[in-house]
Amino acid sequence: MKTMKLLISKSFVGAIVLLSIVLILVGCERKSAGTSASAEGGSGSRKKVVGFSQMENNGPWRIAETKSMSDEAAKRGYELVATDAQTQTSKQFSDVEDMVARKVDAIFLAPREFEGLAGALAAAKQAKIPVFLIDREAAGTPGQDYVTFIGSNFIEEGQRAGEWTVKNTNGKAGIIILEGTAGSSVALDRNKGFLDAIKSSPGMKILASQPADFTRASGQKVMENLIQAHGKNITVVYTHNDEMALGAIQALKAAGMNPGKDVKVVSVDGQKSALEAIVAGDMNVTVECNPRFGPIAFDTYEKYLRGEKIPQKIIVPDKFFDSSNAAKFIDKSY
Repeated sequence: MKTMKLLISKSFVGAIVLLSIVLILVGCERKSAGTSASAEGGSGSRKKVVGFSQMENNGPWRIAETKSMSDEAAKRGYELVATDAQTQTSKQFSDVEDMVARKVDAIFLAPREFEGLAGALAAAKQAKIPVFLIDREAAGTPGQDYVTFIGSNFIEEGQRAGEWTVKNTNGKAGIIILEGTAGSSVALDRNKGFLDAIKSSPGMKILASQPADFTRASGQKVMENLIQAHGKNITVVYTHNDEMALGAIQALKAAGMNPGKDVKVVSVDGQKSALEAIVAGDMNVTVECNPRFGPIAFDTYEKYLRGEKIPQKIIVPDKFFDSSNAAKFIDKSY
């Protein structure tokens, strides 16, 4: 009888042990399956987190760019960490470092200046976080310090503006240039393109060329000072963006000058208010620089994830607006 009780007790204990082993194995299998789903992007997978380092959000162009990135991220199911450097390169450096510390999956960077971000790019590289430059370039080597640059051909934009100016002034003009952010790739390139286009026309005289920081208020203020210095000798104003052009127009009108007619106003960007100024006759032309980078930026990142070869530069084609087509595109502009 004792022997039978002992056998039953041993059988009960054995059954408990066997059941425990089965439960452990099932739990491990479930855990393994969950881990696999996460890695492969299945149900329960971690949403990819990407950073967007914006240099500022104080004008229509930048606001439209940030919105495009945000909208596209939401559309594709990414979590977007967007920062605003508030026109400070030092803050943008810190913003990128914070993204690296957070271990985001990728960084989209719209550099304020060409120089000054090498250390931040190096930190991302060390952390193996891919960086994609958006709309402006930065010092470094594509394919090494960052994946690629996605943007417009700024030199070509300046050339198109310069070629129009030469043609429509018969190669003779007194020119004011309002430059963008000093040291930025876009300001350097738009200036180079314009100067290259007019250099073979000796009658094209640069009266002054000064930074106005891409803002309407600075454009107006700098233009007011230059009107005092050069007055009626000014027959062309070329600005590196539409906001400065709109500020210059206000200054010209206040001085009793006639923008769009006596003083031709040539710009770059293609924002809605600039197209409206063309229709009103206050501005002559603007070369488009489209800020809606969201779709092409995320397309490029996803190609990178698939292991596809990414070119060192991805150039976005731009339109040219004048009195013949500005009204047609107002509703589609930003």
